[in-house]
Parts: sequence; C-alpha cells; structure tokens
Amino acid sequence: MSPAADSSSNTTLALNSLATLTPPSSARTWMTAPHPTLPIVATASSDKTVRVYSLTSFTLLSSIGGGHKRSVRTCAWKPHVVGESVLATGSFDASAGVWRKWERQSKDSFVDDDAMEQDMGDDGEEDDEWRFSVILDGHESEIKSVAWSAGGQFLATCSRDKSVWIWEEMEDDNFETIAVLQEHEGDVKCVAWHPSEDMLASASYDDTIRLYREDLDDWTAVAVLSGHDATVWGVDWEVVEVSPLTVGEDEETAGPAELKAQRAKLLQERVAAGPRLVSCSDDLTVRVWRRVPRDTAAAAQGKNDMPSILRNNSIEEEWVEEARLPKRHERAIYSVAWSKQTGLIASTGSDGKIVIYKEQWLAKSDPSMEADVAANGQNEGDAPAPSASSSTALTEWVVVAEAEGAHDVFEINHVIWATRRDKDRRTEDEEILVSTGDDGEVKVWTLG
Repeated sequence: MSPAADSSSNTTLALNSLATLTPPSSARTWMTAPHPTLPIVATASSDKTVRVYSLTSFTLLSSIGGGHKRSVRTCAWKPHVVGESVLATGSFDASAGVWRKWERQSKDSFVDDDAMEQDMGDDGEEDDEWRFSVILDGHESEIKSVAWSAGGQFLATCSRDKSVWIWEEMEDDNFETIAVLQEHEGDVKCVAWHPSEDMLASASYDDTIRLYREDLDDWTAVAVLSGHDATVWGVDWEVVEVSPLTVGEDEETAGPAELKAQRAKLLQERVAAGPRLVSCSDDLTVRVWRRVPRDTAAAAQGKNDMPSILRNNSIEEEWVEEARLPKRHERAIYSVAWSKQTGLIASTGSDGKIVIYKEQWLAKSDPSMEADVAANGQNEGDAPAPSASSSTALTEWVVVAEAEGAHDVFEINHVIWATRRDKDRRTEDEEILVSTGDDGEVKVWTLG
C-alpha cells in the first residue's frame, strides 16, 4: 500500500462561516441530515427532539418531539418520496421511529420559506403536524445510527448492543425485520448504504468495517475491512460520476501520452470497481478503501500460479486500503463526508477542527508503481494486481482547507455536505458544509 504522505498539503481555500441555524438547541446536538429534495435539514438532539431548520432563512421550522424517551442520536430522510417527508430516528432509548408529514411542493419540488410559512396556522403551529407513525423495537441498547437504502426500500439501524438490523417497509407503517446481523464484536457506531447497490457498510468499536449483501433471501457479511487501530466512528460512500479527476488534452498536468494512458486506465478501473468507501477513526486516520473487481483478483491469482479460491457464485468480496489522507487531527475523528458534487472529503471530530481534502493527479508517475507492476509480472494490457499502490501511485490526497475551533472550544460530532438552493433561482445551487456540535449549534459553511 502507498498511503498519501502525512506532509501532503495544498491549502488554498478557506472555510467561510455562512450562518448558524437559529435558535440553537439547549442540549448537545449529534448530527444533521439534509433533506434529499427540500431546502431543509433535520438535527438530532439530546433534548429528545429532532429540529427541522430552513436552509434559506436558517431558522427553525419545527421541533419534532414526543416519540422518544431519551436523546435522539440519529436521523435520516427517506429518499424518493413524493408529497410527503418521511424521517427515521434512532434514540438512546433503544428504539427507532418513523415520522411523516405532508409537504406543499411546487412542480419542481422546490419549497421556499413563504410556502412553508403558509403551512403554519395563525398561532404559529403547523397545520400538518409531524406524525409519529411507527416505532421499531428490538435493539437491546442505544441506537447509534439509522440509514435508508438508496432505493428507500430498506432501513438499517445499529446499536451499542453490537448488532445491525435491516428492516423492510412492506407498506406504510408496516415494517418487517428481515435481518439481525451480529458480526461485530463491539458497539456499532455507524451504518451507510451503497449509493447504487443494496449493500450496507457498518463501522464499529471493534476497529473494523463490515459490508453486507443479501444472498438467497438471507443477509450476510461479504467483506471485513481491517486496518484501523481503534474505534471506527464513521463511513461514507463516494459517487464515481463526480470524481474531480479527468484526463483531457487541455489539462496542465496531463504530461506525456504514456502518463495520460495510465490515468485513463485508472479511471476505467475505478468505474469497474464502483464507489469507494471513506472511514474515520479514533486512531486519528481517515482512510479510503476500494473494491477489487472479481476478474482482477482472479487474474492476479492466476499470474502467481495459485489456484483461484474465487467462485462465480461466491458473494464474498475483496476490499483493500487504497490511501490514508494527510494527518491533521489531534483527537478522535468522529465524522467523515464525501461530497456527491465535487468529490471532496470533509472530516471533523473531538479536536473541534474541520478539514477538507482533495484528490489530485501526481505530476509524474510514482516509480514505485513500475516496481509494483514488475513484481506482479504484469505486461501492457494485463489486468492490474489487487494492490492499492497501483492506484495511489498516480494520485495523492491533499488538504485544501482547514478550520480550527469551528465550534469554539466544543467537540464537533458530525459534518455533512448539502445543497443550498437559491429561493429566487437567481443563482445556481451552492454546495455547503453543515457541522453539528456539543454546543447545540448547527453551523453552515461555504468553501472558497
């Protein structure tokens, strides 16, 4: 493996404070979830509520409470719902809940503050109240994370009880438990669904990441990602289509034809492998993992004259650590987010720092790549061996922005990319970063 050097840095941008959502919570806030289509976010709070804020006025629209008996640790919006917003919540009371609210939407699914205010009565109360439609019981301890699958069919929950549950919505307010996964040996901190496949990732106190798929009507672990030396707090998926890396004739760093060919091949390999996964940990590292395509792994086995143990009907997958991002945090890294618009990665944690990373081409091919190719007996046109160095030799991750004390002296529990839509449609949608901290505040940042 050839992780990015800790000294890599190219800080050229600044994180600018755009707004603090008001009023803040009087208790610790854990995380914030942007709505998939509306200019609103939901924030999970220790005061047993979820607070819904506007991203146009930066003010509180509603406070959802009464469903949980303890701190609301996590929340997630269901995707692909028309005319209604559906929010899943997870609490320290060991239960998950599903909330529903009818929304007034325009033809382009854009709701501005004026429309939202029309949904309020004269007394300031909402005409269409949030409805606590169903409670999901089963976990024996605190729920730490909830996540909807990309298609919205499945809901995953994870808990301090070391288990991951998968629920399937059969119809409105009717959920069936289809899997109870007990692969981890410690508290499960986070779950995240693949952006285009029904594959789930979970991160745990046992220092590992595990990936699950359905196989013959039964969900099973298909890979274990080991390497972190302490608790893995968070994971997030890449969207391949938004990679900042391109190979073009007008690119300043394109270099000789041979180098351009190597870069083009790398991009093709990434499309074949699918989205990568980023993780963050108590070991102060942020790591990127990639899947080794089955044909690539089988070809590598054959070149070493070793019998392939991969069967066409095997559901197991091989994942390798591709890179470690430049080390910038001094304390536990709680959250990591991969931008779906720019391919940038953001991290934050106990040290109150927010760091932004960018992947870029190396000016020249790394000599170690040629040595790696030779060691694996590869010739031009051969499938690459399943070695992380063959990828990272062409790229590096650098720090492009960094903000210390982003929530003053308080820890930051979560960071997420979101889109701020211009209410009057006079400017293009703007990507923003949202941070959530122990101070009860949710802050909005722009990068520039």
